[in-house]
Amino acid sequence: MVHDLYILMITAGVVSLLFKLMKQPVVLGYIVAGVVVGPYLFGGSFVNAENVETWGNVGVLFVLFCIGLEFRIKNLISSGKIAAIGALTIIGGMMLAGFGVGKWAGMDMMNALFLAGMLCMSSTTIVMKAVDEAGLSKARFVKGATSILIIEDVVAVVLMVLLSSIAIRHQFEGGELIRKVVVLAVTLVAWFVIGILIIPTFLRKVKPYLNDETLIILALGLCLGMVLTAEEAGFSSALGAFVMGTILAETVEAHRIEKLMTPLKNVFAAIFFVSVGMMINPANLVEYWSSILIVSLVVIFGMILFGTLGCWWGGETMKDAMQTGFSFVQIGEFSFIIAALGNKLQVTDPALYPIIVAASVVTTFLTPYIMKAAVPCYNFLYSHASDKLRAKLDNREQQVALAEQQTAKTSDGPSAADKARKAVRHTFVTKRLLDLFLKNMSANDEAHNEAKDE
Repeated sequence: MVHDLYILMITAGVVSLLFKLMKQPVVLGYIVAGVVVGPYLFGGSFVNAENVETWGNVGVLFVLFCIGLEFRIKNLISSGKIAAIGALTIIGGMMLAGFGVGKWAGMDMMNALFLAGMLCMSSTTIVMKAVDEAGLSKARFVKGATSILIIEDVVAVVLMVLLSSIAIRHQFEGGELIRKVVVLAVTLVAWFVIGILIIPTFLRKVKPYLNDETLIILALGLCLGMVLTAEEAGFSSALGAFVMGTILAETVEAHRIEKLMTPLKNVFAAIFFVSVGMMINPANLVEYWSSILIVSLVVIFGMILFGTLGCWWGGETMKDAMQTGFSFVQIGEFSFIIAALGNKLQVTDPALYPIIVAASVVTTFLTPYIMKAAVPCYNFLYSHASDKLRAKLDNREQQVALAEQQTAKTSDGPSAADKARKAVRHTFVTKRLLDLFLKNMSANDEAHNEAKDE
């Protein structure tokens, strides 16, 4: 295992350094490093693929946990319209496009349905990494884009249940789907209640006792605990990591945890992208090049179109909408999961999996370059637009700017989470529990001090 980690780190470090010298995105360097150490390029793998896959899965959890730390629940609420309309437009449009391409290619109903499911989800990990490397983390469109990605991840869970039901029973099981949706809703509400009531209050009370070591261990323990809870409930482990990140984002220690987590996130994120590169078989790129090209083009142009339209209809400016659409031009983790599900249930063509993996790598490789083209494309559109369209674009810009000013004025007061915590803290039961907790803490302090004096 140490040997595997050594090979991964050295290869990823050298290749990513070369990409940096060429002023290319470091993510692409990690993927190329994965191809180099993978089992296909030189006829044998230099590392144990199972170990790398395990570390890569851990990397996804840490990355999504850190993304959650940077996100605020109030941002999701404030982006509600954009997130809902944007996600619905992207998922619905891309599923129709994927199903249409599948039928056009001569696939049967089951393969076309699974292909549609694989193409409708962007990669939260890749999008956030590309945004961060481009220096756009504080850009206005990122809040809405992140909200859309959250909804996509939640919908992906429901979609996998639906596809499994259709594949196993060869018919739509509405009751099972409704049950899963209800369980998901109840689970998310329970997590939210825990988030605004228990954990932030607990961390506030024990803050004097938390050094960096204790805090990072506690944060990782909470993250992994939520991951296990999500898996036990039948949901994605990545969703659990993200939710715990959003919960801790509402605490007084959010920025401190984020700073402590950054080195771990960077290391395991690198391993994740190396693991993606290891799945690339150059021979498959040659054998299925036409299918890979078609799928990649459908993803790129479909995401740009439906992402831009969805965000515009949701109320964003055209510039922000195009930046969102241009950043979603890849398929990621959930596509692999859905493809693997089809293989496991033996309802999809075995060739579909390598095509999806290769298309994912191609679109991931192109994502940073396509993102850079968003603003020039908007400037071209604006400069060549009719006076009527230009006035409409300017009016939307003014509306969004005015809404931001109003939000800034109201954000100075306590948040909804703070108000909820305050209301609950004043109930008799909660107040009594906190009094007992503080009393025990004080007793422990006195005993500790007496022991030191002796």
